[in-house]
Amino acid sequence: MKYDICVIGGAGHVGLPLGVAFANANKRTVLLDINKKTLDTIQSGTFPFREEGGDGALKKALKSGTLFMTTDESVISQSKYLIIVIGTPIDKYLNPDFSGLMKILKLHSNHFRDGQVLILRSTVYPGTSHYVQKFFADKKKKVRVVFCPERIVQGYALRELKELPQIIAGFDTKAVRLASNLFKALTKKIVTVSDPMEAELAKLFSNTWRYIKFAVANQFYMIACEQGLNYHQIHNAMTKDYDRNKDLPRPGFAAGPCLFKDTMQLSAFNNNNFFLGHSAMLINEGLPNYIIQQIKHSLRRGNNDRDFKFMTIGILGMAFKAESDDSRDSLSYKLRKIAEIEVNTVICHDVYIKDPSFVSIGELISKSDVIILGTPHKEYLKIKPANYPEKLFIDIWNVWDTKILQIKK
Repeated sequence: MKYDICVIGGAGHVGLPLGVAFANANKRTVLLDINKKTLDTIQSGTFPFREEGGDGALKKALKSGTLFMTTDESVISQSKYLIIVIGTPIDKYLNPDFSGLMKILKLHSNHFRDGQVLILRSTVYPGTSHYVQKFFADKKKKVRVVFCPERIVQGYALRELKELPQIIAGFDTKAVRLASNLFKALTKKIVTVSDPMEAELAKLFSNTWRYIKFAVANQFYMIACEQGLNYHQIHNAMTKDYDRNKDLPRPGFAAGPCLFKDTMQLSAFNNNNFFLGHSAMLINEGLPNYIIQQIKHSLRRGNNDRDFKFMTIGILGMAFKAESDDSRDSLSYKLRKIAEIEVNTVICHDVYIKDPSFVSIGELISKSDVIILGTPHKEYLKIKPANYPEKLFIDIWNVWDTKILQIKK
């Protein structure tokens, strides 16, 4: 084989850091992707998105001669290990969408060879690994299928690939052994389970558990606000030097391309009999509207002499999480849509996302009557709300002065 590893979908947030990590572990790694423009950016030594230590690691891999990239699918037949990072999204009806993964398999079916190991890396609907293994069996191709879910926090993949255990499951002991030996090039921490569906559920359960925890925090926040109380002081009282509550997160937007999607996939897998997951969805997805309604009611209770609908709302931070340039499924955009229905003008800023419609921080603060912290980028911590007493600052994340920012009755 010309290559040790082919990462199918290798120019994205999951595939690229993984490919770079393997290349720097002396594995001949080729990134296969249809996006030539992004591959050209990678070839120049630049990560196309924010990744801690990304550019340095990429340049090292390119210099070592172990990292390659192409749009030519024939590299699939020249690789021992195939890592597919195409997952299972959900459609507009919140049902799993298998079309992307199946399109890849069918499109490249002639390039798969006996003796290869195919590793599914992105989150998939439970049973997908079994389906893919059957796909090859029906084609009478001896390709071993393994499920090894990515577990990294976006933006810190290169670090966490070395630190976190890798979950591995296959359909025979040789498949598990081969995949384990491959990932031992990155970490010695390997966790195996006996059935790929167990590994698939381990990934879904993990993301759903985080999503539910965020929903609990957001629901607690809403309850405290309804009573005119400072939830952040309550949270501090609950968690300070008390280990049993340390895993209670602070409130905030629970968004991004994984948590909501995977919670809905788990629900679909269980015949939509997952009321806890649906409740978490309603809470987390309802938070942007709750914030807007609370602002409106707060201004009315304060006998504000200006009509809310003629105000300007500014949103600081449009990425789905802090210190990220990824806007996928960001609730800040949902917040903007709701705000645009309620008020005359909505303006936005983000430290990392480039958008010609966004304004500068200075212009946003100057023109806005209400300023909402959508994403708590570190840059926004420099802002001092006390310097603008005529403006209403809203911060559910509690990175500013909560005495000024708490929404009260």
